[in-house]
Parts: sequence; structure tokens; C-alpha cells
Amino acid sequence: MKLLLMVTAVFEGATGIALLVAPSIAVSTLLGAELDTPGGLVVGRIAGAALAALAIASWQARNGERHGIAAGVVAAMFVYNLAAAMIVAYAAVGFGLQSPLMWPVVFAHNVMAAWCAAILWLQRTPLDGG
Repeated sequence: MKLLLMVTAVFEGATGIALLVAPSIAVSTLLGAELDTPGGLVVGRIAGAALAALAIASWQARNGERHGIAAGVVAAMFVYNLAAAMIVAYAAVGFGLQSPLMWPVVFAHNVMAAWCAAILWLQRTPLDGG
């Protein structure tokens, strides 16, 4: 679990900082689409702040107990990674957006979601009383 949380912190932190600092460049690089409206820039920066917050939570939880805060962060990251993979895949298929990074991003988020699911499955506690 510790390694998963550290990897999550590094990659999501880097993406979050990129979205905060230069949302147009980050979105263009990741999705092959322009982010050219003021509203889009605001939403891109909010997404960047959210990813940076997830990175901080992951980094802080890396030494947590397996059934406490760290497990909660891993469960949240499972949902995030699964949703991110589906959203980016839909952007490619449904909206026709293209970038060399799109499918590697979908793959990476699916791998991270599977890793989260595996950690949660292995860390589960059996039900008491049968």
C-alpha cells in the first residue's frame, strides 16, 4: 500500500501542478484539445488543485494503518482512477479527441485502479461470526 500511495502522490501531484500552472498546455498535451475559454481555464485549475490535494493526502497516508486512513485514501483513488480512465477513453471515442498520450493515460489509470483494487482486496478483514 505504501508504494501505491507514493506513486500516486508523485504522478497526480505532477499532473495537478501542471494543471494549476499551465492548464492549456497540460490539457493540450494530455488530450490533444484546446482549453481556450476562461471557464475552461478555471475548471482546469480547479482540477489541478484537486489532484494536488489527492497527492498530498496520498503522501501523508503512506505510513498509515492498513485499515485506517490509508485504506480510505486507496478506496478514493480507486474511484478516481477508474473514473479518469473512463472519461479519457470517452473523450477519445465519443468526442474524437486525439493525443499520443491519451491511450497510455487510459492504460495507466486502469493499472492504478487495478492496483488499488488488489490492495483493498488483500487488506480486507473477514467478517466476524461466520
